[in-house]
Amino acid sequence: MAVDLSLYLVTDSTPAILKGRDLCTIVEEACKGGVTVVQYRDKKSDTGVQIATARKLHQICQKYSVPLLINDRVDVALAVGAEGVHLGQDDMLFTEAKKMLPKDSIIGISASTLEEAQKAIADGADYLGIGTMFSTPTKTNTRYTLGTAGTQAILDAISASPVSTVAIGGINHSNVQRVIYQSESPKKALDGVAIVSAIMAADDPKAASEDLVNLIKNPPRFALTAHPSRANEAEALLQEVPAIVRKMVEVHPLVHNMINFVVANFVANVILSIGASPIMSPYGDEATDLCKFDGALLINMGTLTSESVSNYMKAVKAYNGRGNPVIYDPVGAGATGIRRNAVSDLMACGYFDLIKGNEGEIRQVWGSSGVQQRGVDSGPSTLDGQQKARLARDLARRERNVVLMTGAIDYLSDGERVIAVENGHPFLGQVTGTGCAVGSISGCFLTAHRSDRLLAVLSGILMYEIAAENAASKEYVRGPGSFVPAFLDELYAIRTAASNGDDSWFAGRAKVQEIKL
Repeated sequence: MAVDLSLYLVTDSTPAILKGRDLCTIVEEACKGGVTVVQYRDKKSDTGVQIATARKLHQICQKYSVPLLINDRVDVALAVGAEGVHLGQDDMLFTEAKKMLPKDSIIGISASTLEEAQKAIADGADYLGIGTMFSTPTKTNTRYTLGTAGTQAILDAISASPVSTVAIGGINHSNVQRVIYQSESPKKALDGVAIVSAIMAADDPKAASEDLVNLIKNPPRFALTAHPSRANEAEALLQEVPAIVRKMVEVHPLVHNMINFVVANFVANVILSIGASPIMSPYGDEATDLCKFDGALLINMGTLTSESVSNYMKAVKAYNGRGNPVIYDPVGAGATGIRRNAVSDLMACGYFDLIKGNEGEIRQVWGSSGVQQRGVDSGPSTLDGQQKARLARDLARRERNVVLMTGAIDYLSDGERVIAVENGHPFLGQVTGTGCAVGSISGCFLTAHRSDRLLAVLSGILMYEIAAENAASKEYVRGPGSFVPAFLDELYAIRTAASNGDDSWFAGRAKVQEIKL
């Protein structure tokens, strides 16, 4: 039986959710708003109460041509003639339910692991409820919190099967588009999302459902534009770099830096030198106003406090809501348990257009085990060039964004193309803040050029690293101390040349190649 799973409502009968309202009334308003499936879930009421409620719900659902499924209770489904059931891993076996239900009944099964998904498919499930996507206060007994990365991995592994899928757990208006977008594997996407409190607890369930329908039908503002690799990709990109630098100078973008206080002054001067506008604010509530200027947000967790992550989350939500660029620099990601937890929390809270970090930081974001950093240093490298390129590509592909792994050679990828950049100078590694400034620089370029984010970040890197080479070559530069003012001057010189249409600063200077994997 073909079923539209796009907006799948799961009921909740707890007093905190219902707030004195009638469950059936809420469900009817949700059906008016566009809900496509209703699952009646009640783990506490007596059987007689469940049958009475399910019968009322079935009458409502039939009125709007919406299938009604009963959670767990096959007997209740049979008693009211519901269209089917949804079974958890601890509920009745699929084979037993199949024997008891009418031939065309819908049977969905919860799956938190690949093994559970594969067994459900082998049994003949009509759809899978994949989750938990995110942890929720009302569902604390979950064995696994998958996130978009875990969901994507399951979808990819079962891509040969036509079975339908919905994601469940903590999905609401603020994250539904990201869930659908980032969970999609190259071969299989979600067919829908299961929503609980975002509809059941809404003051206006009909309006809440209508808004969700609209969000589900449309891609998020931050969706990455596909740019398949060309025959001479590196050469083609380099031809466009001077124009992108000129465009950035003309746009004069604002970058909201939630950055560590150790480097804030230096980074602000770098941004001013290239012709952009920095604001340094760790206060998450300010993002509601600052994002309206349509600049970029940089999250740099170099100096964490007990309040940092909550402030970062507020800012990410505000900037994601407007589709503005958000850059994540997971400084020292593998150094402490607190930082590792911060990475997990931030990766779950929103979408990052660019994740930028050294090898150790990128490995931690990817989820590699045993990453140990000494402070903010990357630690000893464990990967060769091909492995670094593959890691950058795979993380970008998983997150559906752009990833920049910095080092003696920078590796930049949008999940398809991988570009290696060998520009720069060792003095950059001897000055605090030069690595952090790359995130802010990238924010400037991502704001100015949204259509190809890999090209935007590449342009910023080249402007930055060629300026460093120019500064280090000055006679009066003898070390890091004299390098810094010369570096700021050279950034300003490239900015001035670009605004005058002079591209000589760039001619023959880029050390760039495309990496084929």
